[in-house]
This record gives sequence, C-alpha cells and structure tokens, in this order.
Amino acid sequence: MIIKRILNTLFLLVTLFSFSQQNLYTSFSIPDNLKQNANAVVRDDATTIILQSSQSMLVTEKRIVTVLNKEGNDAVNAYMHYDDNVNVKTLEVLVYDNFGKVIKKIKEKDFRDVSAVDGGTLYSDSRVKYLEYTPIKYPYTIEFNSEYETNNTAFINSFFPVTEYFLSVENSSYTLSFPEELVIRKKEKNIEGYKISKDLTSTKIHYSIKNVSGIKPEDYSPNFSDIVPKVMFASKQFSLKGVNSEVENWNEFGTWMYHDLIKSTHDLSEGTIIKIQELVKNEPDNIAKAKKIYQYVQDKVRYISVQVGIGGWQPFNASEVDRLGYGDCKGLTNYTMALLNAVGIESNYSVVFAGDSQRSLEKDFAAMQGNHVILNIPNNDEDIWLECTSQKLPFGFIGDFTDDRDVLVITPEGGKIQHTKKYIPEESLQTIKGICDISNDGSIKAMVNVNSKGIQYDNKYWLETETERDLDVYYKRRWKYINNMSINSMSIENDKNTIELIENINFQAVNYTKKVGERMLVNLNVLNRNTHIPDRYRSRKLPLKINRGFKDVDEVEINLPPDYNIESLPKGQSLETDFGSYTTEISVIDNSKIKYKRTFIINDGEFPKEDYAAFRTFYKEVSKLDNAKVALIKK
Repeated sequence: MIIKRILNTLFLLVTLFSFSQQNLYTSFSIPDNLKQNANAVVRDDATTIILQSSQSMLVTEKRIVTVLNKEGNDAVNAYMHYDDNVNVKTLEVLVYDNFGKVIKKIKEKDFRDVSAVDGGTLYSDSRVKYLEYTPIKYPYTIEFNSEYETNNTAFINSFFPVTEYFLSVENSSYTLSFPEELVIRKKEKNIEGYKISKDLTSTKIHYSIKNVSGIKPEDYSPNFSDIVPKVMFASKQFSLKGVNSEVENWNEFGTWMYHDLIKSTHDLSEGTIIKIQELVKNEPDNIAKAKKIYQYVQDKVRYISVQVGIGGWQPFNASEVDRLGYGDCKGLTNYTMALLNAVGIESNYSVVFAGDSQRSLEKDFAAMQGNHVILNIPNNDEDIWLECTSQKLPFGFIGDFTDDRDVLVITPEGGKIQHTKKYIPEESLQTIKGICDISNDGSIKAMVNVNSKGIQYDNKYWLETETERDLDVYYKRRWKYINNMSINSMSIENDKNTIELIENINFQAVNYTKKVGERMLVNLNVLNRNTHIPDRYRSRKLPLKINRGFKDVDEVEINLPPDYNIESLPKGQSLETDFGSYTTEISVIDNSKIKYKRTFIINDGEFPKEDYAAFRTFYKEVSKLDNAKVALIKK
C-alpha cells in the first residue's frame, strides 16, 4: 500500500513536471496580457556568463520563444557571432508545434554560416551562424541552446530582455560570475516600473524580470534603447584578442585605444609626407590646409568595409590605405588623421554610434561602445567634424548619421566625451522663391528656386548625382498634390564652400485650379504644402520626441489669369506653440498679382506624452492653412 502511494506520488510529480515543462512550449499557457501587442513571446531566456579570468569567458544561453505570427519570426534570435577567438561548444535548436511536441531538431552543422558583415566588405574574419527555418504553421515554439568560450573579455553581454517592439517577455534571467580579484562595473537603464529582481555579491551578479508586455511603436517617440530596461557590464581588467588592459573611465579607455590600437598605424612613407606637404604649402591657414587634404582623400580613396584586426577595432595602417586606395571607416579616418599630422594639424580619432537615431555613448560608463568612426579637428569653441567615408559630403559637414550626440574623442593624453554638431532650426533652413503664372484655363507655370542648408541640405545633397529621369520622378513625388505635372527644366548646384544645395526647377501643370461657374479657386501655397499629419493614438504610451527641427521660408509671386479679378482673399495667419510656429502673409501687389509669404518652424525637443495631441493638432492646423485659397471672379 505504501509502495503504491509512493509510486502514485512519483507519477503525479513526473506528470506535473512534464506538464510544467510543456507549458513553455505551447501558446495556450501564455497569459492574455502578454499576447497583447505581441508577435512573439519570450517564455524563458536564461543567460549565464562565467568570467573565468580577465582572459577567458564562458557564455551559455537557453532561450525559449513562442512565435505567434509571421512578423514574430525575427524575435527568435537564434544566431551566434564567432571568429578565431571564439570556440563554439554548443549550438542547437528544437522546434515545437503548438501542442508542445518536438517537430524538428537542428544541429550546429545545419545552421547557415556566413560572413558577419554586409556585401560591401572586402574581407573579414568575423562570421555568424544563424538559424534559417521556415515554419509550417503558427504559433510554434523555438528552444535555442548555445554555449561558447572566448578569450575576448572586452565585450560582456548586457542584460537586455526586451530586444524589439511587439515582443513580450514571460521570464528572463541573467547571471554573471567572476573571480573576486576582477572589478566589475555596471550601469542600469530604464529599470523603473518593471518587475526586476537582483542579487549582487562579491563574485556574482544576478538579474531577472517577469511579465513584460509588448511595446507598440509610436511615431515621434524616443529611441528604443531609451525606453526598455537594460543593464550594461564591463570588467576593469579585460583582454581583446590578446591585448590586455585595465580601464575604469573614458580617459583611461582613450589612452588604451590610442597607444595600443592607433598610434602604431601612422606609418606614412616619406614620399607621401613630402607629397602632402607640397600639396598644402600655399594654403593660408590650417583650416584651408585641412580642406585641401580632405578633398585629396575624397578623390583618392573609397570606402569598403574591412573587419579584421583586433576585434574589428584596430584601423588598417595608413600606409596600406595609401597604397590600396580603399579602407573602412577606421582606416579612412586614421589615414586622414595621419595626413593632417604630416603637416602639423591636430586631429582626433572619434568613436560614435552612427545612425539617424542620435544615439549617444553612455558618458558615465566606459566600455566597448559605438559602431563607427569619424574625425575631430579642434577649432577653438566649435570643433570641426569630418565624415571620412563619404566622397560627396563637404568639409566640416556631418548630417543626421552622426549629428547631435555624445562621442568618444581619443587623444594621446586620453579619451574624452564630446558632443557633435547640433543643428538648430534656423540652421536647417530651406528657402523657396517662386514665380507662378495662372492662365485663364486654370493651368499653371512655375519657376522655382530652392536653397537648402543644414539637415535640409543633408536630405537633398545626393540629388546632384541623380539621373534626369530619377529627378523627374523625385520632383513629381515631392509635389504630389499637383496633378498632371510636367517638368520643363531642372538644374542642381551643390555649393560645398557655403554648404548649400541650390535647385532651380521649371514646371507646368494643367487644371491646377478649381472652376465653379464664373469663379476660379486658386491654392496660394503652390510650392511647399504640408501634407504630413502625425498618426493618431487613442492612448499614447510613449513620450513625444522631435529629433531635429527645421525652418522653411517661402516667398511666391502668383500672377493671376488676365480674365479674372480677385473676389475674396484669405487673411494671413499666425500659430505659436512649444513645438514650433507658423505664419503667412498674403498681399495684393495689384489686381493681377499676389505675393504669398510663409514661415514654418519645427522645434526639436522632448515633451510628455500628454502633449502629443496638441502636437498633432498643430500639424493638422498647418495642413489646413496650407490649403487656403483665393477666390477669383471672371471679369
């Protein structure tokens, strides 16, 4: 009897254990709140990192993800980066149907194995193995198991449980173990309001999080990395491909990078040094010399990705770039720096997070950060920044790829965090001047001059090299509210000295106006009508962030059709908000001519989510006023 009870108890425990295990492999057990705004749900993600020493690290992960629909496939994240310094010990995937039954087993040999960088890469020692799986039906569940050992301890994975929008997390944990003699630094970001538990000792750090509902993206919101929880880690003592170092702050980090990774690569030949000195000998000052050298680099070399060296962080030798005529961002920046140094001009290799999101390096947490390199030239109170990978950008101009963010400037004396150029709205200026002729049949002819600066220049400088056919498509899309348009002529001047793009366009269109009996209605804003209205959200969740401001100034003369008189004219308007301003002036020059002036300004900044409705209303009002019409009556 006792044996029978024991067997029954054991059977019950085994059944409960099996059911509990199976719960993670079927969508039936996902809480309803985690299904909302979710294409996939992380059922359990356990990352364990054993930092055995400053030169050895073991990383293990078990990740179970239930994919609810096609859009959730990317959330599986079943991949592993590796190179000669990574020993892959385990890499496998189990696929389960929605009833928790294993339907496929995928071993390491079945993973796709490709270069870890894009097709523009000449060569690389960095590779990635990733899962390529096409599901039969949804939902399904993936269990991803991986383990690898590396001697690169400069990069310690962060605790980053929510990796994308529309992803819920049922449970995620992170454990970092390390010897007592190692000093581990950490930085917590955005953890308020989440169910996070942590356990910190002298040799172990543990974080876990539960029940995080998916986040739905919203227009004009902060960067994703600024709204989700994340804990970053770094060891004071670390190794990068055999190069050992101790770093605790950005000054020490910059010292290490300059002396261990950069300094030895400035090996220009004597012939090249003489050539560059001869090139700039007649230039009046250092800025003029730097411009000449920047143009020399743009004419001589081209960008191509090269991911070799110390973890992809050490630039190619300047002599190699000089000989080959190509390089990646590190190599080209370092090459330009070496050329400037040859004529006595100080410049600094600078590490940045590139992209239009304006992501900054964490200024209070020194660690391996960034994905791009640019060059800094100290220039009194306003430093000059050079994008050395571009063969088109003017000297001293950086656009939305690297503007307005904290970067690491590396000098021989150490590293320091500096902020790149921020364009205020008045600097991102677009000025339009136009003359428009309206004919008796309602058609229009327009002569337009557009001058763009700042970020508005950055948005358009590429037009200079477009084909006539592509430009025709571009302008018809730009003035999409004008039907039946045909473009008669186009000319584009890229003034790299003043950093202005100047466009001259002549076009015509039939049936521009609307005729109602003896009357004709003419829209006054011919050339810069706002058609953008931000999306509406019934319950806004995220703060409002306007990344970049701008200013538009339009002045257009409208010659009226000779057979018509002005019957009624809209009044000038003025709007003033925290987000920007809008004004129009409408004046009658004589009975056959109207002058239309418009100024539209958008301010950058961050605002509480409660302000979003007012921001949207402002844009709606601008769009409405941009459709103001003058009524003409036939003589």
